[in-house]
Amino acid sequence: MKKNKKKHSGKAVYKRLMRYVLPYWKIFMVSLIGFFLYAGTQPMVAMIIQHIIETLNTEAREGIEYLPLLFIVLFLVRGIGSFLGNYFLARISGNVIHNLRCELFNKYTKLPTKYFDEQNSGYMISRITHNVGEVTRATTDSVRSFVREGLTAIGLLIFLSYTNWQLSLVFLAIAPIVAVMVAYVSKRLKKLSRKMQDTVGDLTHITSEMVSGNRIVKSFGGEDYERNRFKEVSLDNRRQYLKLIMTMSIHNPLMQFVVSLALAGLMYLALIIMKDASAGEFVAYLTAAFFLPKPIRQLSDANSEIQRGIAAAESLFDVLDEPVELDEGNYQPQKCKGEIEFKQLTFSYDGASEPALKNINLKIKSGQTVALVGSSGGGKSTLVNLLPRFYDYKEGQILIDGVELNKYKLKALRDQIALVTQNVTLFNATVAKNIAYGALETVERSEVEKAAEDAYAMNFIKDMPNGLDTGIGENGVKLSGGQRQRLALARALLKNAPILILDEATSALDTESERYIQKILNKIMRNRTTLVVAHRLSTIENADVILVMDKGRIIEQGTHKELIAKNGAYARLHGMGFKENK
Repeated sequence: MKKNKKKHSGKAVYKRLMRYVLPYWKIFMVSLIGFFLYAGTQPMVAMIIQHIIETLNTEAREGIEYLPLLFIVLFLVRGIGSFLGNYFLARISGNVIHNLRCELFNKYTKLPTKYFDEQNSGYMISRITHNVGEVTRATTDSVRSFVREGLTAIGLLIFLSYTNWQLSLVFLAIAPIVAVMVAYVSKRLKKLSRKMQDTVGDLTHITSEMVSGNRIVKSFGGEDYERNRFKEVSLDNRRQYLKLIMTMSIHNPLMQFVVSLALAGLMYLALIIMKDASAGEFVAYLTAAFFLPKPIRQLSDANSEIQRGIAAAESLFDVLDEPVELDEGNYQPQKCKGEIEFKQLTFSYDGASEPALKNINLKIKSGQTVALVGSSGGGKSTLVNLLPRFYDYKEGQILIDGVELNKYKLKALRDQIALVTQNVTLFNATVAKNIAYGALETVERSEVEKAAEDAYAMNFIKDMPNGLDTGIGENGVKLSGGQRQRLALARALLKNAPILILDEATSALDTESERYIQKILNKIMRNRTTLVVAHRLSTIENADVILVMDKGRIIEQGTHKELIAKNGAYARLHGMGFKENK
C-alpha cells in the first residue's frame, strides 16, 4: 500500500540533496579547480590553431618548432584537470551515497510497526539498493558534466564573444528554444524515472518472496505463477525504460539540430561580417564555435541524469520525512515488578471498520501467568502487541507498575519485556549471536550456554560442527521448526525480563521438546509476569488466569477448573481444540 505523498519541486529536492555535499566543500573546490583546468583547454586549442595559421602566413615562421610542444602541455594540463575533477568528485559521491544509505537504514529502525505493515518490502529494499544508486547520477555524473561541460561552454562563449561579440549573439537567439525543450523533457523524465523505480521495487518484492518462500512455491507448484508474475513486472519495467530512452533519444538529436541551425547561421554571418579578419582568426572562431555542440549535448544528458536522480531522491526523502515512533516518556526503571493493568482500552488498526479491542479492563498481578484463548481474530495477539508499544492506542490506558506506557522511555519499556512469537525471526549469524542478540551481545559466554540449556537447545547445538559458533543460515534455514523456536526461547530467557510474552511460542515444538520446555517455563514463570497466547492445553491449564476473547472483548475469565465447571465458551473451545496426545 503506497501513500500519496506531497510532491516537491525538482529544484527543492535537488537543493536538499546538495546539502549532503556541503560537508565536503573543500574536496569539491579541488574538483572544481580540476574542471577549470580542463575547461580552459578547449578555447586554448582554438587559440593555438589561430597562432599556427598566422605563423604559417609569415615568412620568418619564428618559433614554429615549439608549437607541437604547446599541444603536449595543453593535453597534460587537460589530463591533470580531468583527474582532479573526476577523482575528488567521486570521493564526494561515495561519501554521500554511504551517508544516505546509513541514514535511510537508521530511519527504518526508528519507524513504527504500522509503517512496515503498510509498505511493500520490495520498495523498502530497492530504495536502499537501486534508488540510492540512482542518486549517484545526480551527485556525481551529472555534477561532473554540468561543471566540466558548463565551464567549457562558458569558456568557448567568452572566446567567441571576445573575438566577435556581434556574431556570438546568434547563440542567445536559440536560448529560449533550448529552455522550453529542457523544461518539458525534465518534467517527463522525472515522471518516467519515478515509474521505473516503482517497477524495480516490484521486481525486488517478487524476488524476495520467491527466495524466502521457495519451499512453498515448489510444494504447491507455484513456479509458473511466479515466473509469469515476474515476467509481467519485468516487461512493465522494460516499457518504462524504453519510454525513458525514447525521450532522451529524441531530445538529444533535436537539441543538436537546433544548435546546428545556429552554427549554420553563424557560419553564414561570419563569411559576411568577418571580411577583414585574418585567416587564423576566422578559422579559430569557427573551430571554437564547432566545439560548442559537444558540451551542450553533454549538458542535456546531465539534465536527464539529474531528473532520474531527483526522482530517486524524492522517494528517499519521503521515508526520511516519515514520523518516527513516539517516544516522549522519560520514566526509565531498572527493573519493573511486572504489574499490568488495562483500563477501558479500545484499539483500532488504521483503516479498520471495527475495533480490534473493545473496552478491555484487566488487572494482572506481578508474577501471574495469564493465558489468552479464543478463535482467530479475537484480539489476543493485538492485546499483547500493545504492551511493547508496537502500536499506539488512543482510547483507554495500559499501565505497568501503575505507570502509563507513554510515560516510559521506549527502550526502557521494551527492556522490561521478553517476546517469543510463533513466527520466529533468526539472523544469518552463529547460534550464539542469535541467542545473545542486540543489547544482549555483551553477556558472558556461560550465560548464553545456560540459556541454551534451559531452552533444551544444547542437545542439538552440541552436535553442530562448531557448536554455539555454527552459522544457521538466513532466518535459521538450516534448523528445524522446533530448533528455531528453542533458540528464540533461549534468547528470551537470556534477557531475563520481568514480563514474558509467549505468542504461540511452543506451537512448533515436537511433544518431547515441548514437555521439557514446559517444565522450564513453569519454573521461570514463578518469577515473572507471563502472558501466553496458546492453543495447547499444557500451556493453558496451569495458568493463574485464563481469558477467553472473542471479537475484541473478554467474554470469560477464570482458572481452568472454574471455566470448565462454567461450561461456557472456554469449555466448548477446550472440547473442540485444546486436546493433545499425552
